Amino acid sequence: MPHRFLIFLAALTTSAQAALVDYELTVSETRAAPAGKSVRFLTLNGGTPGPTLRFREGDTARIRVHNALAREETSLHWHGLLVPNAMDGVPFLTTPPIPAGNDAVYEFPLRQSGTYWYHSHTGLQEQQGVYGSIVVEPKNGEPVRADREHVVVLSDWTNENPTEVMRTLMRGSDWYAIRKGNAQSILGALKSGQLGAYLAREKSRMPPMDVSDIAYDAFLLNGQRREELAARPGERIRLRVINAAAASYFYLHSATGPLTIVAADGPAVTPVKVDRLLVGMAETYDLLVTIPASGKWEFRATAQDNSGHASLFLGDADGPEHAAASLPAPNLYAMDEMLVGALEDDDTALDELRSKPRPSAPYAFLKSPKSTVLSGPRRDMTLRLSGDMQRYLWSFNGKTLAEDSTIPVKKGEVLRIELINDTMMHHPLHLHGHFFRVLNRNGARSPLKHTVDVPPMGRRTIEFAANEQGDWFFHCHLLYHMDAGMARVFSYEAAENPDYKPTLDPGMEPKIWFMAEGSILNNMTMGMATLMRERENLSVMWDYGYEEHHKENELDLCWSHYFSPNLSTFLGYRFTDDMEAEDRVFTGVSYRLPYMLQTDVAVDSEGDFRFGLGREFQLTPRLSLYGHVQYDTNTEWELEGGASYLLNKQFSLTSAWNSDHGFGAGLSFRF
Repeated sequence: MPHRFLIFLAALTTSAQAALVDYELTVSETRAAPAGKSVRFLTLNGGTPGPTLRFREGDTARIRVHNALAREETSLHWHGLLVPNAMDGVPFLTTPPIPAGNDAVYEFPLRQSGTYWYHSHTGLQEQQGVYGSIVVEPKNGEPVRADREHVVVLSDWTNENPTEVMRTLMRGSDWYAIRKGNAQSILGALKSGQLGAYLAREKSRMPPMDVSDIAYDAFLLNGQRREELAARPGERIRLRVINAAAASYFYLHSATGPLTIVAADGPAVTPVKVDRLLVGMAETYDLLVTIPASGKWEFRATAQDNSGHASLFLGDADGPEHAAASLPAPNLYAMDEMLVGALEDDDTALDELRSKPRPSAPYAFLKSPKSTVLSGPRRDMTLRLSGDMQRYLWSFNGKTLAEDSTIPVKKGEVLRIELINDTMMHHPLHLHGHFFRVLNRNGARSPLKHTVDVPPMGRRTIEFAANEQGDWFFHCHLLYHMDAGMARVFSYEAAENPDYKPTLDPGMEPKIWFMAEGSILNNMTMGMATLMRERENLSVMWDYGYEEHHKENELDLCWSHYFSPNLSTFLGYRFTDDMEAEDRVFTGVSYRLPYMLQTDVAVDSEGDFRFGLGREFQLTPRLSLYGHVQYDTNTEWELEGGASYLLNKQFSLTSAWNSDHGFGAGLSFRF
């Protein structure tokens, strides 16, 4: 009887503590200058990041969202929270978008505790400021106590419109790498003693490695480049760190000494100390720091490519500053350094992993306080992460979301997925509506997470219990990779009905992009204007000389299909004013040979063959030499060579000699 009474009393107490917690959020726009230039900025309740939403485990959240944008839909996804499918906030897939001027109410129970966040899942709004933090306190208090806590929301900021950023990426521009000082070149490789590695990469037809896609204008911590938090010597502070960046990994390190990880993606882990850690987009970590005596001490979040950082200074506001040590710059030419995560395994000593100045994700250190083993019939699956920077086409198993959207999943099964990264980019993969085990050396106590980093040319194995219903999004949380197709839908419905297709956001359908590049010299002009849609190009190409003695002018209308970075096919119609030639249909193949030699082989309706071979040599990040040789069985040889010096994103100074048009100089352009 006493035992039953205690159970009843505990249930009554828990019920009394649970509450309906209301919040109101307004998505609106303003102009702000987080990086020194006034630009359009999206806000939540007038600021970015939005307010911290605080709950207690067992509460019910009721959040009214008002869309005050003039013309845009919006949405909010409660990242990492286990919510009913209809509340997940993925437009069209699970939840209707919120039209301009309208409201929506999200209501769901808080089934877990920890550090989480929320963000827009509409277009590229996350990059423009629509994100905020969530803290859910455990029913019985934190298992590892701190004197107090502080929420740290990390983000990246660009003064460019995110749509223009995406278009720049789609046309394969090296501008962002050049702007950051991370572009590879022949003289750069020679200077760093890595010419052999550079040539080996070129031989393998691998494009230059880059740590990050975009050159950002600022990195922010709680919306600022620098924040200060007064604290007493000896005080232990829990930092609830959220990487809300659109496309930036961060190294976290502190002048206070080692960081103690006590939670990852919400759930608690066995406390472990690390000198620094790499945190991917959408991941969260709870870290304990202890304030040393005298002064203020820097907790620093450094962008993985070393292009900038954001800082939190903790301690005596009037005391001397103690800066966190700067991290060594990445060696872009040394492939082993880029592949550090792929080269690690469960046999690597923890002390060796801990001592790395630029470590990979800290998963080897993460250990659940209790067993996370899942029961039920297990199904194994492999997903290969595929894509490239040249075309900016990102996918799973070689197919984008538009090409293959759905992975059926049966309720009750345990799905074990081997994630194999065939690219030279990190990818932070997030599964909505579920936690998964990240299988590591800790076996039965492998940690639970909702987002996992898969390093370049590396692999991770995750598994989750299929215990939900409906459709759940799975995608790369590098925002531009997701927008370019690296996503799938895990669908319980599709397992019941093979003909079922989830309803996807029309905004995630492949977009049509316009781009143009060419040169205007004193003797000739040549170039190409293109409409690009995922793997298809519709182009106009021209080659026109101003001089009367020119041999031939051409205008090609051409459709091409992109299979891979090394292979494309094309079909077109050529207009020419060559007296010895006629207008004609042509078709052919473009193929990239080792050492990045680009070849084109074509046959036309007049029975003539054309073969072309070209190559650009990047002497310095801004100075390149190029050459092209072409043989046509009708018009015979055409040779071209020149040099180009990059002035800015749009223009280069160019000089060139062409066997048909002679020598010329002028400007090259890109749009």
